[in-house]
Amino acid sequence: MDLLFLIIGLLLCLIGLIGSFIPIIPGPITSWVGLVFLNLTSTVDLNFSFLLATFLIAISVFILDMIIPLIGLKKLGGTKQGLIGATIGLFIGFFMGPIGIIVGPFVGAVSGELINNIEFKKGLKASLGTLIGLLAGMVMKFMVSFIFLVIYIKETLTVIF
Repeated sequence: MDLLFLIIGLLLCLIGLIGSFIPIIPGPITSWVGLVFLNLTSTVDLNFSFLLATFLIAISVFILDMIIPLIGLKKLGGTKQGLIGATIGLFIGFFMGPIGIIVGPFVGAVSGELINNIEFKKGLKASLGTLIGLLAGMVMKFMVSFIFLVIYIKETLTVIF
């Protein structure tokens, strides 16, 4: 059974790493579940405090990943309508797959700015903040998922050797 848990845990950590770039997969949360599977083995004992701390990190990154693009929009001069448009675009984009989650907030922000009678060039600049925020979120998710994978490998190798 340990071997099965080790394999499932490793796959989840790898899927989480990939999920850092595919918006429909919550990367750090998936990687964290991989750590839980590692803990289910009889040879590795990650304490509750460690699992709780890593869970809180994974959830925080998940939430920040949704908020950072909106902050980016605001920092580059977006208006309330652009912010609402970006949020609606993110929601609609979620149902359109990975590309939709990236393009949706951008298009939504531009649309919101245009509805607010902001000139296209200024609306485009504000929407660029959304795109920068999305990329920053991907980097953040990758770093956390990568750290979880390193922890997984370290704990596994400690048991093997």
